[in-house]
Formats: sequence, C-alpha cells, structure tokens
Amino acid sequence: MPGLTLSTGAATDTGLLRDRNEDRYFLDAERGVFLVADGVGGQAAGELAAQIAVEAIRESLATADAPAGVRVRAAITEANNRIYQRAEDHADLAGMACVLTLALVEDGRVTIGHVGDSRLYLIWNGAIRKLTSDHSPVGEDEDSGELTEEEAMLHPRRNEVFRDVGSRLREPGDREFIEIRECRFRPDAALLLCSDGLTDQLTTAQVRDIVERYDGDAARTAASLVEAANEAGGKDNITALLVAGPDFCNRSGATRPRFATTRLRRPARVLTGRMAFLTYGLLLGMLLWAVLRSRT
Repeated sequence: MPGLTLSTGAATDTGLLRDRNEDRYFLDAERGVFLVADGVGGQAAGELAAQIAVEAIRESLATADAPAGVRVRAAITEANNRIYQRAEDHADLAGMACVLTLALVEDGRVTIGHVGDSRLYLIWNGAIRKLTSDHSPVGEDEDSGELTEEEAMLHPRRNEVFRDVGSRLREPGDREFIEIRECRFRPDAALLLCSDGLTDQLTTAQVRDIVERYDGDAARTAASLVEAANEAGGKDNITALLVAGPDFCNRSGATRPRFATTRLRRPARVLTGRMAFLTYGLLLGMLLWAVLRSRT
C-alpha cells in the first residue's frame, strides 16, 4: 500500500493531426500504480499493443508479491511477451509494439520501470527533473548535451526509438530492455508521466510552469498540459498523468501570502526660516491691502 495520500488525474487526446489515439494510461492511486503506454508510431496496431500492455501490467501487479523492482520488471516483461504472442498469432498484427513508463509508489518511494521515449518527471521545490532516459538516438544526444532541448524537439529523427515493448520475446533480466530507477517521493512533490506527444510540443520549463499552477485538482492540471500541447501544434497523441503528494501545492499563489500596499500620508510640513518669513509677509500685505481698500 502506498504510504502517501495521493491526488491523481490524467488526460489524453488524439491531437490535431492524428486519426486515432494510440496512447493508453492506467492509474490506481490506492495501490500506487501509474502507467502511460504509447503505441509505436507507424507500426501496426500500436493502440492494441498499448492496451495489451495496460491490461498485462495491471493484472501482474495485482497478484505479485515481491520487492518493487522485481514486480515492475516482471510486469513489463509480461506485457512484452503478451504483445509479441498476439502478433505471432495474427499476421495482420505483425510488428506491433509500444513504449511505456510505469511508476509504483509505495511507502514514500517510487520505483520506475521505463522502455522507450515516454517520460517521467519529478517536480519538487520549484524544480523539474527528468528521471527517465529517452531510448532513442536523438534522446541520447539531448541527454548527453550534444543537442539542446529545442534542437531535439525539432529533430527529424525525434520519434525513432531503439527500445520497445513487444517486438521480440524478453526475459526480466535482459540487458538493454527495462530501465529501473528508484528514488524518494516526498509529500510536497509531484510526478508527471507523459507520452512524447506532450514533450515534443512543450519545453521542460513550460511543463513545470503548468504543473506548478496545480490547485488540488490533478485531472485539471493534466488537462491543461494536454491543451497547451495542442495549442503548440498537437502533432501527435498527447497523454499526461499527474501524481501529486498531499503537500504539493501552487507555488505561484497558494503558498505565498498576499500583501496589501498602503500608501502613508506625509505629515504636513511646518514652515520655518526664510520660507515662513516670506509667507507671513505675503499674508500681512494682503491683510493691509484689504483694510486700506475698505477705507476708500
């Protein structure tokens, strides 16, 4: 059972240019299971591969009893082999596969299982950090600093991947297959799982700014991310899944006190010195002029 009370929500959209949505997601806040799967673009039945992955991982994690990393590896491997076997049994499905990111949150820690170019971000204390690596040529160049984020977003080979789930049979311990990472998940942090349709359109800074406007409604924040990606072009399917800890809040508003500005009235100046002499002389002159005029 997860050790934190989590606020969770997700949104997905076909985007502006695609005919169908090959993204799938799954969330179970009670058991701390969160998943985004993306059918490999241009391949047969990508949406079916993503759906099989969701079902296999959900079933596997519901029954397994082992350390988190072992369970995550086993669940993703089960998904891989089910996808492969379905394609073997149906010639029209040959080549189907997906990429995915899975997070298992338990006892204040998150275990991440990742294959491909979907992503998981940690947002905490005003900063955002990508905890997964892009298993793609362009992603490797971006992670190594050979390409800037903006250059990678526009690269013509951006969507090529060299790891996937389903293209061949796998074992849980296979090298160059599942990337596993573990880290602490603080109560005042949030996790964002997303497909590349989001991060191909929005920079990391833009993603952080939207997530930090979180107002307690994780689904609304996820929808805002998807909407922003569509406004930026919507070239692919877009999925965002937000997992917020109980103390994660809106840094731009809710956590900052409001200050009222009061203008202080300056005290009246006391007239002294030469200025006082001239002022009183002028008043005396006006008074004498008025007296003389009244006598004429």
